[in-house]
Amino acid sequence: MSSIIILLIFVLGMMWFTQRNQKKQATQRQEQLNSLSKGDEIVTIGGLYALIDEVDVDNQKMVLDVDGVFLTFELSALKRVVAKAADQTSADIIDAEVVEELEEIVEETVESAKEEASDNN
Repeated sequence: MSSIIILLIFVLGMMWFTQRNQKKQATQRQEQLNSLSKGDEIVTIGGLYALIDEVDVDNQKMVLDVDGVFLTFELSALKRVVAKAADQTSADIIDAEVVEELEEIVEETVESAKEEASDNN
């Protein structure tokens, strides 16, 4: 009789932990869907990488920008968020700074080459 009670407690404990984990995952998924915004880079369940152009939570739809082609998907087609829009903005700023520094280096190199050429003549 005591072994049946222990087994019953074990089964109930497993059921409780399983339900708790499923509820936690569902909450995380809902938070992920609610935090979507324009400019986020995502991957769909079909493996399509795209930028979010528009999110319609009421109708459970999102419009994705795939290299200038706009496609409408259900929110449930979202697999994961690759990068949030704010992350991309900071990366773009860093890229712009690097480009400016490279342009300055090229200009200095061109000027020094011109000076050397004029000195040799």
